[in-house]
Amino acid sequence: MEIGVPKEIKDQEFRVGLSPDSVRVLVEAGHTVWVETNAGTGAGFTDANYQQAGAQIGTAAQVWQQALIVKVKEPLAAEYGSLQKEQILFTYLHLAADRPLTEHLIEAGTTAIAYETVELPDKRTLPLLTPMSIIAGRLSVQFGARFLERQQGGRGVLLGGVPGVRPGRVVILGGGVVGTEAARMAIGMGAQVQILDVNVDRLSYLETLFGSRVELLYSSSSQIEAVVPQADLLIGAVLVLARRAPMLVSRPLVQQMHPGSVIIDVAVDQGGCIETVHPTSHTQPTYIEAGVVHYGVPNMPGAVPWTATQALNNSTLPYVLKLANYGLKALELDSALASGVNVKNHTLVHPAVQEVFPDLSAQTHPKSKS
Repeated sequence: MEIGVPKEIKDQEFRVGLSPDSVRVLVEAGHTVWVETNAGTGAGFTDANYQQAGAQIGTAAQVWQQALIVKVKEPLAAEYGSLQKEQILFTYLHLAADRPLTEHLIEAGTTAIAYETVELPDKRTLPLLTPMSIIAGRLSVQFGARFLERQQGGRGVLLGGVPGVRPGRVVILGGGVVGTEAARMAIGMGAQVQILDVNVDRLSYLETLFGSRVELLYSSSSQIEAVVPQADLLIGAVLVLARRAPMLVSRPLVQQMHPGSVIIDVAVDQGGCIETVHPTSHTQPTYIEAGVVHYGVPNMPGAVPWTATQALNNSTLPYVLKLANYGLKALELDSALASGVNVKNHTLVHPAVQEVFPDLSAQTHPKSKS
């Protein structure tokens, strides 16, 4: 199969869909890989590295002509015209928060497979979301500590504190992979940490990891209202598969936080779980509202592309190989991969995204009959 790897065009998105090592594996398996010029430069991979791995280097137009497109982030408006019928797109999509892209994928007839909805049969493990969730969770505390600095607009709190001065308070909404990794980093810095989650079994598991170093709380409206105003760093780490994140923190509650406190909403790529948060970018990552520093970059792992690209490829490469070897038949051979299909044959097919856009799922696009 012919595989295309475009250069990401999202603001300061330096990750790339395939590393040179992954390209080599695919080429040795008999496939042709086209990589857009300078697609991997930001992650530390030169065109020469790709050529040595057996890739063809080409323009964006050449890359987008290939049968299988492997990206990192969702296509932006400038790329909609490159989407083609009978083409497979394999990337993060987060369609629940992006109606225009959903409509364009349906119109194009592209088979769109989302990394974040590839789900193992246990119905609990998201193998292609996990590596980026680990990175985003760790970065949330790293960035939070930075933006708490006075020069960055924060209230001047050192998360670890010092002898005689209390450490910073970190409140994490959600005890999944992002929340767990955020807690791990915050504990390492010496912060006081609280995790809120509605899953009691998950809270019990977290107790085995962290013991008494983390306060584990059942998430309810009253509990959120009690802890959020005292947070120096509030991290939104809520995930509902393929759906918009639930709104857990209202604007009035944010207004009760200390001036200079920091909010990092990792769930912003699924609409966010904090009312005052809206998407930002690596170029302009923060803004201040109600006196609180808000960070809403939806592609946080793009800040560490060398690490993130390789971590992502470690998980995605087996699925890319299946798609390259078998085409759409791979969906019949691998139920996890099949669960990742969001759009196929001009039709919105993922049940969770259908619930978000019932008007799009209630009809079959005319082109699907052609």
